[in-house]
Amino acid sequence: MAFPQIRMRRLRAGESMRRLVRETVLTVDDLVHPLFVKSGTGLKQPISSMQGCYHFSPDLAAQEAAGVAQSGIPAVLLFGLPEKKDKTGSRAWAENGPVQQAVREIKNSTPNLLVITDVCLCAYTESSHCGLTKDGTIDNDATCELLAKVALSHAQAGADIVAPSDMMDGRVGYIRQTLEKNGFHQTGIMSYSAKYASAFYGPFRDAADSAPAPVFAGTVLGDRKSYQMDPACCRQAMREIELDIAEGADIVMVKPALCFLDIIAHARQRFDVPIAAYNVSGEYMMLNAAAQAGYLDRNAAMMEMLYSIKRAGADIIITYFAKEAAALLK
Repeated sequence: MAFPQIRMRRLRAGESMRRLVRETVLTVDDLVHPLFVKSGTGLKQPISSMQGCYHFSPDLAAQEAAGVAQSGIPAVLLFGLPEKKDKTGSRAWAENGPVQQAVREIKNSTPNLLVITDVCLCAYTESSHCGLTKDGTIDNDATCELLAKVALSHAQAGADIVAPSDMMDGRVGYIRQTLEKNGFHQTGIMSYSAKYASAFYGPFRDAADSAPAPVFAGTVLGDRKSYQMDPACCRQAMREIELDIAEGADIVMVKPALCFLDIIAHARQRFDVPIAAYNVSGEYMMLNAAAQAGYLDRNAAMMEMLYSIKRAGADIIITYFAKEAAALLK
């Protein structure tokens, strides 16, 4: 049968009909709100490169997290900025580091909110690389040992899920073994499994002070392409995800989201684990800039963007739009 027996517009005739037949459902339960945490107290500093985002001290991060929980969002993702960096990024696993303090503050004030912590060295090392540098390259295995220390320190502080974002080979296995050995059997791992070497991280790198140090310009360490994924690759992403699951990842992630919706869709077809997608800073600010220039409706574009990520197959969406989207989804 065809027209006029079939008229597809019947299913779009009104809002109630559209709701009834809607294929993709986006809810507040799908969202994770990122927070940037700095050492200190009483700090709430605007991030110039990321409209509407702030650096919080641990105490005010806890207040912000309580507001996130009240909006119905089930989880926050914490990124730390230390008061100083060193060659090994030792502040990343310090008991009194900004993330460790914030985790304790949040779990004390809002115990039912899930706390996810980013596990990486880029904000803590003098090189601002995600791993230890040695002889002009990244020392993969030595980095994995330190990442396991970072993850353990987060679990000891009370983190529910640790999220390694470094893209070192084997780091999920190192972390899972360390957590098991120390009795943190229930601490989950959300692995940045398919993290691409993307141009869309610029605002975040300013916010986290994590752009590779200028001293490496023009060398293999001038960027992160030796460990983050080539945007031209899909099959590699499937192998990365498969390996992370085998090593003990509970949740896998694709980052960024918008330019890699096909990767999310491929992963959804192949793997029966929860899939997260990171709606990254460049995607966030690209939309904000267009809205500020009057080129599009911010809320409508925001929701269209989030629906596209969910429709591709993501179960979890990490986004700086989380609180605004939550308000519209109520």
